[in-house]
Amino acid sequence: MARRPLPRILSSGSAHITRSREMARSAADSATDVLHPLITITRGLRLLAGAGRRKWAATPKDRRGPALFLVAALVLVVALVPYGPLLALISVMAVAGWQGRDRTPSRTGPDEAELQRLRSLYEALVPYFSLPEDPNPLFAHGGEWEKAFDEYEFDADGRLTRLRVSYPPYFMDGEHSSRVRIEHLMYAKSGRGREYLFDWDEEGNELVMSVLPPLPTGIAAQRFVTAPGETVLGFTDAGAVRRTVPVREGDETRDAPPVLWRTGARSTEPHLLAVGRPGSGTTSLLRSIALQALPHGDVVIVEGGGTGEYASLDGRTGVLAVERGLSGALAGLEWAANETERRLIAANRARQSGHAVPEDTKRPLWLLLDRPSAFAHVAAADGRPDPQELLHVPLRHGRAANVTVVVAEQFETLDALSETVRTHTRARVVLGAATREELESVLGAPPHTIPTPDIPTGRGYARLGTGPVLRLQVPATPDPYDDATSDAHRRAVLELLPDRHTPLHGSTAATTRAPEPGPEPAASAPPAPDPEPGPPAQPRSRHQRQSPAPVPAAVPAEG
Repeated sequence: MARRPLPRILSSGSAHITRSREMARSAADSATDVLHPLITITRGLRLLAGAGRRKWAATPKDRRGPALFLVAALVLVVALVPYGPLLALISVMAVAGWQGRDRTPSRTGPDEAELQRLRSLYEALVPYFSLPEDPNPLFAHGGEWEKAFDEYEFDADGRLTRLRVSYPPYFMDGEHSSRVRIEHLMYAKSGRGREYLFDWDEEGNELVMSVLPPLPTGIAAQRFVTAPGETVLGFTDAGAVRRTVPVREGDETRDAPPVLWRTGARSTEPHLLAVGRPGSGTTSLLRSIALQALPHGDVVIVEGGGTGEYASLDGRTGVLAVERGLSGALAGLEWAANETERRLIAANRARQSGHAVPEDTKRPLWLLLDRPSAFAHVAAADGRPDPQELLHVPLRHGRAANVTVVVAEQFETLDALSETVRTHTRARVVLGAATREELESVLGAPPHTIPTPDIPTGRGYARLGTGPVLRLQVPATPDPYDDATSDAHRRAVLELLPDRHTPLHGSTAATTRAPEPGPEPAASAPPAPDPEPGPPAQPRSRHQRQSPAPVPAAVPAEG
């Protein structure tokens, strides 16, 4: 099915410039096709004129007079012969067309180096695609590789870019281990350092190996054209998804295929888990998600690493808290659990009474946790609960309450995640270098490609629920306060940040006001400017809570 691009809003001149360039390029290509005979004849006339000048320069001076007389006599004879000038013109045009033709030799097959590469690959596949009992083997030592390799393409360096392999029906292509052996062998023989896609056709007994182009890394954080409840995790290959969105890449605007994650009450994968190694880009992914969520919802950030990567979001409108310590993390997540219960109770009472769901339960609430396992040993040493235990209610009931949980963790501490987090985060992202076993353990299915050893920041794989494994490149969303950030990326992130609603006085939590009680639950208002900090809210127990708990006056800060 063809991809349907979304309608773009041409609010700047970059889209007009891009369209003008495309039209000019199309017009130039059409003109070249139409005027190709004229271009060929002109090139031939230029070559004939150059040959004539060289011939005249090589003629001795004592012979130039007779040569001129002979040429003049020929011109006179041609002029006097009936239809002579017309025949002469046709002859000159024919000679010019012959001389101006494209003389680049066309390749009819692979050269010697490419033939040797195909033969070596064929011989390497013989032990895997042959059996001693086969009377007419398709793969045999010294056999005809042309029968097994139906289609092949090479790049300018003589390395394979596409290969179609026919294998015998008795090969066990349904076993994952058998496929992995063939893929690793073809990857090693075809050239390392590139990412290959392996497409197995079990019905036709064919394997197509192709080299994938690198995903673009120049797409920075920006406002993406998405529907409510959709978040752009990154961008993937053109044929992997059915949809495109307009994006700015440098000074140009083009359509790119996104990996869209849908959240909300009708989402099948309401929570996400991102895994990677240090420097792989998981923090940039969480920062990108926060910038996309802030225009329509509220965000609570818990940073277990304590490196201050989210300092640019501290005190912004919609950011309820940025917690970097254990006390703040416990208080913020406890408030989130109480808020989830309050939303569920309010929505349930509204439905039982036949009223619409209160507006304050519809505004999305995002809980972004970066390395929550870092608090586990500190909590155990202080005799306090692990903050992950407070995620039980948001994870189980977050879909109905419009509460979304995003957890980012490293491979080294992946075992420290609780079973609740692992069970309810069915949308998965893996960034950075990882083995096939690690990818399969996190995503639940192996990718159809072999990743390269050198992976840029933000490159990896994504799988939403039981969907296919997609290649992913996260939009560049670095920390704008980092000195190593480029000016273009810094401006892109700063333009997306909301205004500050409260001055920062060393506090990592932004205060919010509770809605006024009334006959109907009121909509949750954005935090008021410069509020007075109140005392830490004391959550009630389940036995004391007789009515929907209001939003607490403040999320306590880490002392």
